[in-house]
Amino acid sequence: MSLYTRLEQRLQTQSDDAGPIRGTYSTGRLLMIWLAANLVVTTLLTGTLFVPDVSYGLVLLLVIGGTIAGAAVLVAVGTIGRRTGLPTMALTRGPFGIRGSLLAVAANVIILMGWSWVQAMLAGIALDYVVMTFTGFSNPVIFAVLCQTIVVILAIFGHAGVARVEPWFAVVILAIAAYIFVTAFTTFSPAEFTSIAASAEPFYTPGLVFDVVLATAISWTVLSADINRLGRSNRASVVGAGVGYTLSTIISMTLGATAMAYVVLNGGDAVAFDPVTIIEPFGWIFGVAIFLSVMATNTMVVYGMVTTVVNAVPGTRMRFLPTALVLGVLSIVGATFFGLLDQFTTFLVTIGALFAPIFAIMIVDYYVIKRGSYDRDILNARGGRHWYQGGVNWLAVGSWVVGAVLAYVWAYVLPLPFGSTAPAFVITFVLYLLVSWPTRSRDGAGHVGNLAEEPVPAGRS
Repeated sequence: MSLYTRLEQRLQTQSDDAGPIRGTYSTGRLLMIWLAANLVVTTLLTGTLFVPDVSYGLVLLLVIGGTIAGAAVLVAVGTIGRRTGLPTMALTRGPFGIRGSLLAVAANVIILMGWSWVQAMLAGIALDYVVMTFTGFSNPVIFAVLCQTIVVILAIFGHAGVARVEPWFAVVILAIAAYIFVTAFTTFSPAEFTSIAASAEPFYTPGLVFDVVLATAISWTVLSADINRLGRSNRASVVGAGVGYTLSTIISMTLGATAMAYVVLNGGDAVAFDPVTIIEPFGWIFGVAIFLSVMATNTMVVYGMVTTVVNAVPGTRMRFLPTALVLGVLSIVGATFFGLLDQFTTFLVTIGALFAPIFAIMIVDYYVIKRGSYDRDILNARGGRHWYQGGVNWLAVGSWVVGAVLAYVWAYVLPLPFGSTAPAFVITFVLYLLVSWPTRSRDGAGHVGNLAEEPVPAGRS
């Protein structure tokens, strides 16, 4: 028996192919997975964008507020995954229809691939700095490819691989983060951090800081049901994801803001979103933290891409392993396109514009319109409750288009002082609630349990 065959057989026993999963993970295990997930260089470097445009103390408050607001959305969507056993993009069949959901699926794969590339590049830069420090050899592209190759290997082992490595990464990264905080605050006092003068011509306002923090949570919500469906109870899903994501984001962004403030206090240039800028003052150990953070997070990103594709079309027999290999190769090749790093902020805003309206629609549809009930019709290839008109719910698609267009306009054409993500979410939430209210379920059905725990009726896929 070949290695490929043995690996595929093992993955099949872990239920990583298409269909619902019956969760078994505890609150603590989910918490550690989410804790490791956002202890990542992209979130850390996002924190470097805000200082010194906005005062250090206010940045910390905005990070906390934006993270809590975003975590509420993440947990709400993740809980639907726990209740049904389905990943996030498979759940979009509920409001958008069996065929309409393919729009969200395509957008998600593109966004996650971009995330994967950006993180691999940043890991390559960090690892290049560490290796160059000790050997003098430098080639960021080679190291980016190496980092992404390791990520793909980890992701191939499916959710079991994610659960096995994430907690260990979290422990090591937290230890290094503690070292950075101690170094920063034993060198300069908290009063010195809060007294840093604002930029003469700041780009970021307090409102925009909140918006970017919220958009970060939205970007993670695309994976919330993929991970939270692994929880053995709703409580494990809510507490594990809510606490884990909130802590990791606050720690990461605060670490980034602190590191940038430390650079400024040392008289350095505040070059935002540049790993080397914040690695140099603290030494190679910060580079190691960045490398490990990408290994933890990018494994989840690649895993999320694969689960999205294998669950895209109900009734198909797409297998996890070959899909992971194809997407893995694409992610490795793309990790060499370093020009994408210059467009990260635009990339983050695009995620908010595309997905904040989607999640608003999903939350309204499941919790209000369907009254907490997605039955096994969501697994159909055609027909049933989620077929709508030719497989598309045009009310949801129309609401999404309105929300996405408004998010784009408010971000680039007529910028709002408080950003576009929250307004787009609220407008889409209200709009879809109004247009779909006449279709609200009146049969009083409560939510159906995890679909993986129920027998499949004859003729159903």
